[in-house]
Amino acid sequence: MYRPQNLRIPGPTVVPQAVLAASARPMINHRGPEFAALLAALTRALQDFLRTQQDVLMLTASGSGGMEAAVANTLSSGEKVLVFSCGAFGERFAAICKAYGVDARRVDVPYGRAVEPDLVRDELAKEKGKDGAKAVLITHNETSTGILNPLKEISEVVRESGKLFVVDSVSGAGATELEIDEWGIDVCITASQKAWGAPPGVAIVTMSPKAWKAYEKSDLPKVYFDLATYKAALEKAQTPATPAITVYIALQESLRLMAEEGLEAIIRRHRDLARATRRALQAVNLGLFADERYASPAVTAFRPPARVDPRNLIRILRDDHDTIVAGGQGKMEGQLVRVAHLGFCTLQDIVSFLSALELTLRDLNQPVESGVAIAAALRSYAESTQQPSRREARPAPRPPASDAVASRR
Repeated sequence: MYRPQNLRIPGPTVVPQAVLAASARPMINHRGPEFAALLAALTRALQDFLRTQQDVLMLTASGSGGMEAAVANTLSSGEKVLVFSCGAFGERFAAICKAYGVDARRVDVPYGRAVEPDLVRDELAKEKGKDGAKAVLITHNETSTGILNPLKEISEVVRESGKLFVVDSVSGAGATELEIDEWGIDVCITASQKAWGAPPGVAIVTMSPKAWKAYEKSDLPKVYFDLATYKAALEKAQTPATPAITVYIALQESLRLMAEEGLEAIIRRHRDLARATRRALQAVNLGLFADERYASPAVTAFRPPARVDPRNLIRILRDDHDTIVAGGQGKMEGQLVRVAHLGFCTLQDIVSFLSALELTLRDLNQPVESGVAIAAALRSYAESTQQPSRREARPAPRPPASDAVASRR
């Protein structure tokens, strides 16, 4: 029997009931006027949220599919690129390049640390001349380690170099500051199941004019992921192949809910919940894994107490307390626990997680005083919300028009 769960993994995230209900609407014709209106509204809304006037293309795929599309459409076999990696998804970017025959030089930083702008500058200095790297690839928000790379500062360095800039913001977009046009990002990837709070199934890829010029020179094979076919189809208010219609409809509803809250408020909520989570974990003597200067607003990675197997802690949270968190990925498997505060996450969700965590730690014979973690989180959140936002005010994103499917509710 299904039991309600507190889903605290970094994707797929919790899908609000209104979004789930939207995805259950009757099927529509993906070549008809209703879908055409839906696609146009989604494109405009995503441009607003992503702060871009560039092409925004939606693929029926996961975020990794979007990453593969970014590589296949802008690079060529044997072409040199720089891939900066601080976790499993940076490594995935490099692996995709390798699979396509792209000469990717991977620059690794230790897990738990961020890619510093000075490192990017130093590595780019080695790539001058016609035989140097043509592009820079980086993960914005690394969910495998709980790190948010300083993308704004890094983008300034890349822009000075003139290199193509390709960014995996699968879990960053919609949760933290991201200015695609202002920062000069040529290709950006995100996905429906992360901060957007919709079901999995839609990857979102932006392409700048510079990226389209790279497309014209690209010799990598592409059929399903050929972004030019998506752009041509979009001009006819269509997709080149059958899309995940129900996910598109759900995404429209989630963007409507996000527009009601406002992007500035969403970013602030993620930041405040992340800080509250970190303070709570520290209050029960759990070690934070990521450098806190670059702590992710989407997910926090922590180490369990000595002699406590992370997999056992995760199992007890799941089986006894209906709380689902994630373990470590790749080389960090069996070493970390990761809790997400991503998407439509509230303070109540974090308090529920912390309550389950305190009980689990006591089940594991750890000396934890009842309510300590919860009190620390509430105190941190209250302090954060009393401080005015330092970000410059921006126009709120427009809610996506819903005429295409409203009549079918």
